[in-house]
Order: sequence, then C-alpha cells, then structure tokens
Amino acid sequence: MPLEPSDPDWEAKVRDSFARQGAMATIGARLVHVAPGAVDIEVARTPAIQQQHGYVHGGVVGMLADSAGGYAGYSAMPPGASVLTVEYKMNLLSPADGDTILAKGRVVKPGRTLVVCQVDVFSIKGTREKLCALMTQTLMTMAGKSDGPQV
Repeated sequence: MPLEPSDPDWEAKVRDSFARQGAMATIGARLVHVAPGAVDIEVARTPAIQQQHGYVHGGVVGMLADSAGGYAGYSAMPPGASVLTVEYKMNLLSPADGDTILAKGRVVKPGRTLVVCQVDVFSIKGTREKLCALMTQTLMTMAGKSDGPQV
C-alpha cells in the first residue's frame, strides 16, 4: 500500500535535509530515488571509503543504510517535525565489493512517534546486483524540532 505523506512539502524537506548532510557529501553519496516512504542512496566505491581488503567499509555501508531509511521515514513525518534514528540492527551478508553501493530504504510501519524502516543494501558490479546488507531501523519523530543545525 502506498504511503500518503502528511506533509505536502515532504520531497523538498527530504532533498533539502540531505543536501545539508556533511557525512553524505564526504563519502560522495547521492539521492537516486525519492518517493513517499522510499528513498534510495548510492555511493561509488573509492579508495577513500574502502577498508584494507578493498571492500567498502562496513561503517560506510551502515551510514548509507541509516540515511536511506532515515530519509524514507522522514518523508512520512508531519510538517514541523524532524527525524532521529533511535535504533538499528544491520546484518552484513557479503562484502560490499561492487563499483556502486545502493541502499534502498522503505517505511514498514509509519507511526505518530516511532517509524520502522527496512533497508536493503546492494553491491552493484556491472549488471550484477548482490544483496550485501539488511537493516531494520527505528526512527523517532521529533515534533516541533527543526531539521536544521541545532545551536
């Protein structure tokens, strides 16, 4: 069943927030799909994000997945609210050795206070997509809290 966002500006708020993410910019990640309750983020494998064996580091896979799920959930949140991850569980299934790593975040259960998401992470080499990680994530809706920098 498609998600009906409660914020008419859901897409702009997701894109604007992502554009302010220094962590995503640092690793070269980009939004490739944005829909209500669904966000995909990809990153190209570069030496800067690889671990000693040449795979994309598990921490980078985790931050990519966290952001994909977080923004999928954020798209479901009401105006004037922001998002914060409160928990996630990630299974690394195989090395992230593709030329591109793609995280597909999807809302499983939108709630007033908590939103549960699932993220599938794929390692893509040529035309081959291999599932390399699974994440289940819980997000908190922070009503009345700006999504901008907290000073």
